[in-house]
Amino acid sequence: MVRWAAFSCLLVPVVLVVYGTSYGGAAVATLGLAAVTAACRVLLRHSEKAGRAAARVRPEEPPPHGHRGRHSRSGSGAHRGCHGSPGPSPHD
Repeated sequence: MVRWAAFSCLLVPVVLVVYGTSYGGAAVATLGLAAVTAACRVLLRHSEKAGRAAARVRPEEPPPHGHRGRHSRSGSGAHRGCHGSPGPSPHD
């Protein structure tokens, strides 16, 4: 993916000059694309290192207690905000 980004850093200024953009404008575009490409490459490398580090964690370790996930329930049939009144509600 980084090779395509480097290729576009070379191709875009050529296309800009062919279509009438000044050399200065093409140079600024080249510098901007090179900066974005470098930042993406750094972030990609960081992400790959973090993924390798996470893969080294032993899979038999239990998950941390306390947070059970977005859709988990605290008990059988329990709903957040429902107090479970025994009779019908006054609106029935």
